[in-house]
Amino acid sequence: MLPYAPGVSTTPTVAFNPFEPGFFDDPYAQYALLRTHDPVHHTPIGPVALFRYEDVFTLLRDPTLSVDERNAEPFPVPEDVAALVEGREDFGQLTMLNRDPPDHDRLRRLVSRVFTPRRIEQLRPRVTELVDAALDAAAASGVEMDVVAQLAFPLPFQVISDMLGMPEADGAHMRDWSHTMTKMLDPIVAYDDVEAALHASDSMLAHVRAAIAWKRREPADDLLSALVSVADDRTGEQLSEDELVAQVVLLYIAGHETTVNLIGNGVLALLRHPGELARLRDDPSLDANAIEELLRYDSPVQFSRRITTRDVEIAGVPVPARTFVMTCLASANRDRAKWGPTADDLDLGRDGASQHVSFGSGVHYCLGAALARLEGQVAIPRLVRRFPELTLLDEQPVWGGRIVLRGLDRLRVSLAG
Repeated sequence: MLPYAPGVSTTPTVAFNPFEPGFFDDPYAQYALLRTHDPVHHTPIGPVALFRYEDVFTLLRDPTLSVDERNAEPFPVPEDVAALVEGREDFGQLTMLNRDPPDHDRLRRLVSRVFTPRRIEQLRPRVTELVDAALDAAAASGVEMDVVAQLAFPLPFQVISDMLGMPEADGAHMRDWSHTMTKMLDPIVAYDDVEAALHASDSMLAHVRAAIAWKRREPADDLLSALVSVADDRTGEQLSEDELVAQVVLLYIAGHETTVNLIGNGVLALLRHPGELARLRDDPSLDANAIEELLRYDSPVQFSRRITTRDVEIAGVPVPARTFVMTCLASANRDRAKWGPTADDLDLGRDGASQHVSFGSGVHYCLGAALARLEGQVAIPRLVRRFPELTLLDEQPVWGGRIVLRGLDRLRVSLAG
């Protein structure tokens, strides 16, 4: 455990500890302690972490902060891990997720031109078709269903593949590569996970490069063809080849994993709150707000990070320049100072539920938020209305064991009660 930094942590008996037994089943009790006793917290794993809504929201919207890891003091890396990554180009650094303005703005502007709300809404019939097909298959196969494997995992992958116009071949491999690569988002990563993620990254990059080459030869009416040819109105500049590859990989990973977790976590929350499940089943007017509340209640993305570019104060606590700051989105979404005494309750009719920070905020607000919302609004209500006797089979659902992305590996349900 790293020592506490003077002036940052004021209560060394309270610590962010993802190794605590039961943390992945329910991290919110730990977040509540930190929010109350040490909201600007020097974590044992290195970065400073924020746990209050006001601090998180303010920091995410601060344009003077960075997301580029080159602006941070590097953490010590074990020699065996350093040897694995030595000499490898970090394509993650080319994504808009890890770039500051003006590079971020240029990349986002180019991608968002072909990722508009109107284009997303036009996907609703296709999303509905995919959801209904998954539910039909579940009904035909028996009385049980794994919501993650049979609905939450394949749906967003198929949608993003359709949008990009990717070939059907290697779909299962692409899903596995994406899932494996997300392990690198955590601040603590085991050697075996790094090795697996690097192999997955090599395979993913080769596949995406081949798909781009195919689209250059045979352009079509799809997102990938549009990204290949899109140009900035002001400069005429296009995405470089490496930038294009990086953004496509980002769309797969971010557009896939977040929605998997939204659907899985959301269905579990409803099954554990049968009164709210009945409300949603009986009242379609709740569909949009229900997804906002489910995003707030159990955020698919638990943390987002920023890097200080100068010495700053956060809630009166000094934080040095070049410091990683982890904003705990999930804790902010349960802060009673923002949400009142019912902050830990699930209320699908909650006023202001959309003010959650599950998609971040500021210039790095999630580009795929509209797509995730659409998929959630279709998948979850159609599931609970198709199977009105839906009940939980696993008393202890299997969590993925990741710090940044909170999601289930398995969620077994009975379709007939």
